[in-house]
Amino acid sequence: MLQKLSAGNHAQPFRGPFSITRIQPSDILKEETDDSAFGPLSNIDYAVMKKGLTVKMHEHVNDEILSYVWKGTSYHKDSAGFEAPIAPGKLMMMNAGFSFWHEEKVKKDSVEMLQIFIRPHKTDLKPAIQFHDKPTDNRNWYLMVGPEDSQAPLYIRQNTYILDAHPKAGDKLEIPHYKGLKPFLYVLDGKITMNDMEITNQEAITDLEDPLPFLTANEDTTMVLFFVDMHAPMSMEGTISGLGLRRE
Repeated sequence: MLQKLSAGNHAQPFRGPFSITRIQPSDILKEETDDSAFGPLSNIDYAVMKKGLTVKMHEHVNDEILSYVWKGTSYHKDSAGFEAPIAPGKLMMMNAGFSFWHEEKVKKDSVEMLQIFIRPHKTDLKPAIQFHDKPTDNRNWYLMVGPEDSQAPLYIRQNTYILDAHPKAGDKLEIPHYKGLKPFLYVLDGKITMNDMEITNQEAITDLEDPLPFLTANEDTTMVLFFVDMHAPMSMEGTISGLGLRRE
């Protein structure tokens, strides 16, 4: 049975020059839970950073973080010595491990991006930073992230896959299937229909029993698709991903 997460109940832990709308994936589930996560998918932060903003050097521990910039350019600097502009089509994966420090700056236009937090399978792994260039106009699914032994261009220390697609109005897309993993489809911008159910900006859909059916894009849409192991071992010690059990 299809289950939908509407946009109206998302938290907003930060407002101002740095604003965050926090999608708590467990809100899509029917049962009550004190945890924000959908399997190891802890939360999806839709962040808006205004021109001139600097998020000073800060530490992450035991977070696997995918930075997915939708609009603008964020300038990244980290404790490993890397400096890079992160813009649409330029993905960044921080595998924080036992400690990773980074800073973000917005020099020109405002930035709109997703910061996606996954719980790793173990605590205090070795830290790493990864980058990957991808198309920004792929109308069908593009595999961005997968486990270390997968063919994905970015690896994550968890049994999780992350894909995106940018269908045009009228496009029909089949949903991939990963055996044993459950889907979580998040619409960043646009509008789709699935079995007569409409999903629009900052909404999500899942089915815990059957594969998701094909979808139709009602308008030009950007969406991110997750497949997660709902029973995966995971660290609860993440700076952000571990906060799920202590949310208000």
